[in-house]
Amino acid sequence: MSSITTDQGILHYEVYGRGQPVLLLHGWLGSWGLWQQTMKYLGQYYRTYALDFWGFGESGKKIPTFAVQDFVSMVVQFMERLGIESAPLVGHSMGGTVSLSTAIHYPDRVSKVAVIGSPVLGSSLALTLKLAGNRWIASMVFNAMWALRLGLRLSAPIISSNPNFYRMISHDLSRTTLESFIHSIASLRRTDLRPFLSQIKVPTMGMYGDKDVIVNPKQWQLIQAGIQSACIERFSHSGHFIMLDEPERFMDTIRKFLDANDYMHRRDH
Repeated sequence: MSSITTDQGILHYEVYGRGQPVLLLHGWLGSWGLWQQTMKYLGQYYRTYALDFWGFGESGKKIPTFAVQDFVSMVVQFMERLGIESAPLVGHSMGGTVSLSTAIHYPDRVSKVAVIGSPVLGSSLALTLKLAGNRWIASMVFNAMWALRLGLRLSAPIISSNPNFYRMISHDLSRTTLESFIHSIASLRRTDLRPFLSQIKVPTMGMYGDKDVIVNPKQWQLIQAGIQSACIERFSHSGHFIMLDEPERFMDTIRKFLDANDYMHRRDH
């Protein structure tokens, strides 16, 4: 387990492998643990870093807000502290939104972007996630944790076909605070990256599962329309957690994207 001290507190990360760096960013209520299988694979070819956002996993939980822009700052601080001038960012869900935002605001820091089930527009979130951005509702849900866990257990087969999904999300949920729970999803709900996507000039890949019930999978259309360098990979048998539902195809696809000098193949139909 590794960590650094940032301006806003402890940032926990895990690292595996050698070679050029790649940064992996998890989604809402998640942690670096989502990437364990991916790290084991990519670590054969890259020095792979998986970060815990502030408020999640083992990172610090006492910053004033947990907005998307805070997490962008966190990624940049991490790269500065470790001497990483530029690297590909691979982000799941909220982590992909952070990756796109980092490429927009700090283009020199990002060499490629791959997003998995990520919202470009906050209104693409499922209704239950939008409601979680309301402080009164979120506080009630968070303080009735047994009900939240029960709901996750019952809906787990719909969210992911991987039998380990509920165990992973339940473990990560236990390390999430009320403030990070509320502020991060509220910020994500307000997000609209459409006016800024054309500023992204690096190779970009959008990966979306057709069975996603967390984020509208048609978000790939916004990426394709807004980013000239974008390619799209759709996973017909996956939901929101592609890396869990179709791990072999996911890892093969992400490695080809990272390896290629110009990955422009489109699979959008």
